[in-house]
Amino acid sequence: MNFFSLLQCEDGHWPNDYSGPLFLIPGLVIVYYVTKTEFPDGFKEEIIRYLRSVKVKDGGWGLHIEDDATVFGTALNYVSMRLLGISAEDEDLKKARKFLLANGGAEGVPSWGKFWLCVLNCYKWEGMHTLVPELWLMPTWIPAHPSTLWIHCRYVYLGMSYLYGHKYYAAEDDLIRDLRKELFVEDFDKINWPYQRDNVAACDLYTPHSWLFTCLFSFLDVYEQTHHGGLREQALDICYDHVRQDDVMTSYISIGPISKMINMLIRWHKEGPESEAFKLHIEFVDDYVWMGKEGVNMQGTSGNQVWDVAFGAMAILEIDTPDDPTFQKILRGAYSYLDCGQVIESSPKCEDYYRQYNKGGWTQTTRTQALVVSDTTAEAFKAMLLMEDACSFIEPKIDRERYRDTVDMLLPMVNSNGGFSSYETLRGGKLLEMLNPSEVFGDIMVDYTYTECTSSVMQALRHYVDFDPGYRTEEIWAVLKNGLNHIKSNQRPDGSFEGCWGVCFTYGTWFALEAFACMGQNFEDNTASLEVKNACSFLVSKQQEDGGWGEKFASCRERRYVHSERSLVVNTSWALLSLMAVRYPDQTLLQRGIKLLMERQLENGDWQQESISGVFNKSCAISYPAFKNVFPVWALARYAKLYPS
Repeated sequence: MNFFSLLQCEDGHWPNDYSGPLFLIPGLVIVYYVTKTEFPDGFKEEIIRYLRSVKVKDGGWGLHIEDDATVFGTALNYVSMRLLGISAEDEDLKKARKFLLANGGAEGVPSWGKFWLCVLNCYKWEGMHTLVPELWLMPTWIPAHPSTLWIHCRYVYLGMSYLYGHKYYAAEDDLIRDLRKELFVEDFDKINWPYQRDNVAACDLYTPHSWLFTCLFSFLDVYEQTHHGGLREQALDICYDHVRQDDVMTSYISIGPISKMINMLIRWHKEGPESEAFKLHIEFVDDYVWMGKEGVNMQGTSGNQVWDVAFGAMAILEIDTPDDPTFQKILRGAYSYLDCGQVIESSPKCEDYYRQYNKGGWTQTTRTQALVVSDTTAEAFKAMLLMEDACSFIEPKIDRERYRDTVDMLLPMVNSNGGFSSYETLRGGKLLEMLNPSEVFGDIMVDYTYTECTSSVMQALRHYVDFDPGYRTEEIWAVLKNGLNHIKSNQRPDGSFEGCWGVCFTYGTWFALEAFACMGQNFEDNTASLEVKNACSFLVSKQQEDGGWGEKFASCRERRYVHSERSLVVNTSWALLSLMAVRYPDQTLLQRGIKLLMERQLENGDWQQESISGVFNKSCAISYPAFKNVFPVWALARYAKLYPS
């Protein structure tokens, strides 16, 4: 607790890196190059230093920092290094180029890489499947209307469609001509571009094109050659209107760094370098930038502040030392940050632009971004309620009506199957996933229902029922009952629950067991259901000889439990929290895990950063550095409370 308190900022949050994907920096570098925007002093050098630190030893870059080299990562980061001024004869780039050419060259870069290379004028739009801007003209009842897509997917492809529709290319120069010679196996001018649409390097391919994708795009690619000019202009006008409104609603931050940089390029293309919109985009680039010991990188969103504060507060609350000045300082800061972070006014025209109602919620990042998330809202809500109960020293408390706003925001987010998605309700069907064009990601097309999101909302609402028993109680209990049934339906035959935002079955099973626990199921009262017993049996079966638990990122990609070579403190903490939540009776088993956490703690109170613990879309790892501080403390504190002797 003392060490963790030293990391807390004056405003109450814990600043942390939220990077890991290696396809984010290239968007920044390419857009700055194309728009002739100057980086601040030292910025280029720090990006270069970071890219050198995360390259694969035998040459190239992966999809993320723990990945083997891929054509996607290598082509885009090679381009980034060249645009930043590094010579083609640089030893790192010579190795990267050797890997790239040995794997078929940039001809086989996946579609997102094709897009960025087209923008840079180092690929041809004919080498991509059409992005059909006219979809935005379709009525919303069409199953594949963009409004049915997961919001991250929707806003990436919105901007891509606009630039594709304009067939935008950067102005050709000597460096671009050199890159055309360096990136490809064939002579650039002789490449059969239409053939490249389905050419994806084997080392990159995670989600092959389905038969439905192939059939549909065989037709759409023909349509692209004969599309109606008037319809295309209408569609591009609508796309631009959505881009502009996204900028307004998110304060020029957007939902993620890909859509952010595409929006920035579009506003420059449409309005020019002196426009207010373009200047605001430049101003808010820093929201995505993280300067770490390895250099400058780009984060997966504009931060992870609310998520880390909520979990950090709940971990410290479990220590339960209300008279300790450090305890009070941490929680005052956390409460204040979450107070300031709540969205208190709904964004205008939410429905017109297919956005979820957001008043009362919390974003993953800051209030100005305004895109609330179900589980972030729920964890922040739960942390606030717990601090209301346990922290008499916190004054003033926020108005109770704001908590009711949170309930009003969460309840409409429940889906017909009883589960909760991330940003919005589930709008599209599973069939849409057969049209996944990304090739490198899984489950990107719709906002699925998740065990983690459902559990977070359940826990928060269960606390709220006791806090304010007179407000929408019957509706809340219906959501709780249906939510638990949904979580039960997600259980695998081996008793586990797959996690979609953390690694992986340890993470998902923790959320599931916390949901069962909040509904009163535990061993202590002899109320543990068969699902609880099976989940605990699964976790117990994965305990390693040293007493801990360890799960590789490969579990996410392969969708099966893959043991790490040694136990990991974050996985161990999740497993222990899971078992203790339902009062698993074998104290000796728990004690072995607790002993490992204690032995791994450093003298200063910290824990070493081990393997990456976050994931999105099955195939890409992302960092949550605060987890190594939060979850061991939480597990140790819970154990000390349950077994004070």
